[in-house]
Amino acid sequence: MSALIQHTEPAPTRLPPDWSGIGGCALPVAPGTATGLLDSHALVLTVTGPLFAEVDFIEHLCGPGTALWIRPGQAVRFGEPPDDTATIVFRRGLFGPDELPDLVPDDPSGPAARPLSLPGPEILRAAFAHLTADADGPPGPVTAALLRHQLAAVLLRLRSLDPLTDPAGHVEGRTFERFQRRLEEGYPHTRRVEDYAAELGCSVRTLTRASLALTGRTAKQVVDDRVALQARRLLAATPLSVAEVGRILGFGEPTNFGRFFHRETGLSPGQFRGGSTTAGPGGIPEQRHPAD
Repeated sequence: MSALIQHTEPAPTRLPPDWSGIGGCALPVAPGTATGLLDSHALVLTVTGPLFAEVDFIEHLCGPGTALWIRPGQAVRFGEPPDDTATIVFRRGLFGPDELPDLVPDDPSGPAARPLSLPGPEILRAAFAHLTADADGPPGPVTAALLRHQLAAVLLRLRSLDPLTDPAGHVEGRTFERFQRRLEEGYPHTRRVEDYAAELGCSVRTLTRASLALTGRTAKQVVDDRVALQARRLLAATPLSVAEVGRILGFGEPTNFGRFFHRETGLSPGQFRGGSTTAGPGGIPEQRHPAD
């Protein structure tokens, strides 16, 4: 399945029920050509596979016995799933930042962000089946608490199978984690690294050193990457005009947004939305590597 963006009506996404914030389904977005923006977390499990999944314009082939964790706000598209594909959806904010050890579910990075091969997929398959069955049962506070505990066990199992590559105690890892969290809130309002450094009480050099250590990208590149990613998400999965997307991302003039988008992706917003084939394999441009 090609990664070209062919803009269609937004793909409907599956939302968890309000009473528990946790539910089950086959896929969070119906398979097909439309790209959807997730409003909740989605844990996708394949037992026999394979399943084609495109997450934020990166194509994955989920083979037998893999788990994939898709975060809220990500742009997703799926091929036809095997019959035994199962998904757990849960709302953001369900767990506090210190509730699960070494795991903050609402952080943009975490375990199984790419297909995670499972040594014993039948264990998670059984957990998914129990959770889905309980979610379909009578609603109530006892069932909601049960679902929450079951989900916590699944998330912690994924963390144990996909541990942190940079320990939380590493000073640059902690700095970059704080930077990422602030960036998720601030990218529509400012692209100045100086603003983030001031809010975090550190220097631009400190942020850049942490960003390079964790990602190989400067702090300025990390900020621009995040803005460009959100632009691609909105262009691919919403009917918003190019000018509206630019305004949402803090660009007062469409021409300024167009220049930024072309600089970051090599395409104009219209070319990206229309599915240009000039951007290399799959039609999805790579990150640029400018000198700051």
